[in-house]
Amino acid sequence: MNFEEAKIRIAALSTALHNHNYAYYTLSNPVISDFEFDQLLNELLALEKQYPALITDNSPSQRVGGSITKNFQTVTHRYPMMSLGNTYNEQDLIDFDQRIKKQIEDNFEYVCELKFDGLAIGITYENGLLKQAVTRGDGSKGDDVTANVRTIKSIPLQLPVGADYPASFEVRGEILMHRTVFEQLNKDRDELGETAYANPRNFASGTLKMQDSKEVAKRNLDCFIYFLLTDNTSFQNHAASLNKLISWGFKVSPTFAICKDISEVQQFIQKWDKARYDLSYDIDGVVLKVNNYQQQQELGFTAKSPRWAISYKYKAAEVETKLLSVSYQVGRTGAITPVANLQPVLLAGTTVKRASLHNADQIEKLDLYEGDVVKVEKGGEIIPKIIEVNKSKRDLFAQKITYITECPECHTPLIRKAGEAHHYCPNELGCSPQVIGKMQHFTARKAMNIDSLGDETIEQLFRAGLILNIADIYELKNKRAAMLALDRFAEKSVDNLIAGIESSKNNAFEKVLFGLGIRYVGETVAKKLAAHFRTIDALMQADFESLILVDEIGERIAESVLQYFSDPAQVQQINKLKQAGLNFESSSIEKIQEGENLKGLSFVISGVFSNFSREELKEKIEANGGKISSSISSKLNYLVAGDNMGPSKLQKATELGIKIISDEELFTLIKNLPL
Repeated sequence: MNFEEAKIRIAALSTALHNHNYAYYTLSNPVISDFEFDQLLNELLALEKQYPALITDNSPSQRVGGSITKNFQTVTHRYPMMSLGNTYNEQDLIDFDQRIKKQIEDNFEYVCELKFDGLAIGITYENGLLKQAVTRGDGSKGDDVTANVRTIKSIPLQLPVGADYPASFEVRGEILMHRTVFEQLNKDRDELGETAYANPRNFASGTLKMQDSKEVAKRNLDCFIYFLLTDNTSFQNHAASLNKLISWGFKVSPTFAICKDISEVQQFIQKWDKARYDLSYDIDGVVLKVNNYQQQQELGFTAKSPRWAISYKYKAAEVETKLLSVSYQVGRTGAITPVANLQPVLLAGTTVKRASLHNADQIEKLDLYEGDVVKVEKGGEIIPKIIEVNKSKRDLFAQKITYITECPECHTPLIRKAGEAHHYCPNELGCSPQVIGKMQHFTARKAMNIDSLGDETIEQLFRAGLILNIADIYELKNKRAAMLALDRFAEKSVDNLIAGIESSKNNAFEKVLFGLGIRYVGETVAKKLAAHFRTIDALMQADFESLILVDEIGERIAESVLQYFSDPAQVQQINKLKQAGLNFESSSIEKIQEGENLKGLSFVISGVFSNFSREELKEKIEANGGKISSSISSKLNYLVAGDNMGPSKLQKATELGIKIISDEELFTLIKNLPL
């Protein structure tokens, strides 16, 4: 067989194998035997070995894996992978439904889908070919795991030629492991003397991050697709897009349903609460979404999640076990967390030995005594917690458990501020778990991302007296000899550590600010503060009033920031970090202020506009001094109305006598022309 003949035969074999994979793994309706399938695949592998120039990324041969990934590249999501709000009771669902009705007051319906207990993935297709697969990560960035995803047989490598899919689009799905596969793989690990995985989700997650795609292929992962993302959608609702995904060859769970109202949603939830145990894979709840895309747009998003979707999570299974003791952990912020040490018990596929008791109030509420028999559940199927004490089984001579009064590490008397749940150790700079925890937080991936300086290394360096605070990290380059004298430190590892530390100096101001570990200042808040104040000096000089003017900054955060910068030791540390060369100035471009023609005026934007997005109109209004309001009230000046706007808003604006204008009239107003 010559090159051209091989090319034709490889194309024919590839098409046939793709079709057979689809029939077997997606439709569960194989048309040939496993032996016949293997014969075709072996023929393809032999031809590709003979003519390697004919191998493509989307060849069925890539299902078997073989590539090695030493480091997973971080990729920015084109469309952010937002999380969903969670609820565990039906009243929250009713409240959610009422909020939807209040905002759009239109006829609407929900799509209900099972909430698969796996890991989220975003997969991009271009011209019908799988281009890239990226994990959720932090929602804005994730890891490129394309080589591993290609081995999952239910994910199409190429779509049918001639189908009406867009030239470029992304699908979102959940990668999971079926329980039978999980049990067999754990059995194999046990025979090899390896530690078993706790549950299928953890096994699937660990598998997807394996470096050898050939090993990934052996794990038989599966994937359900549940969302389509494209710049130019022709679909009016979510259900239509799911059906179209099925027609393109994607594996979409047939369990989704359209529900006309919240009562049908509740029926769907109740049905699958019982039926979930009959599935071959784990689910932990139900996701409901407003079906209509226009209504989704009208509802919009919060900073973390869409307002048009929510997940209902099923209550976990409960078991009884014995309380052996209570220990206390000190966090990096000084918060003291009591932990129940339990007699090991199997719960939802995991052996539970410990459970958080949260705080002193929880211990008091549970009325815990030594040796109590307690009822344990997994909150959200993840975190074990004690929910009840079986007092009928209590020993008559048992002693009541009382909360400690001193830090278990440094013996400093604990404090508890009014209105707060936790006790705290105030010895922030002298309590070793706090100091170590702050440095571990500072070097973590979401902060300074110093990979070479892991948690164990930080603790070792601290115990050796080489780093006693964050600023000391940047002095390690001058302590090379001392590091080489420690266990597990060699020339290369020290070089890598110092290089990683030096590289971290290039991180953005918001990363540094988050890394400082100011109480209540998480990633989002750090970004807000960095963007608003732009320099650490401006932030340090800010008073309470200027802080609370920042978007999403409340009184608690403002007080925490003020307290942090009032501490001379923290100021001294920041000055040392400045001297070390860290970035304490924002490089983001400020929004251009075009004028003040809209100063003192407030606007609500509603509907769809042909020439602009609502975000673009919002930016234009703010650039000219105007304010954006979230609701219609008598204080509103203008309603900017587009197509398909909810009738309730229009009616309310009319009743209040609010001026209703188009996007064109808005630009006339900006030009300071009377309307």
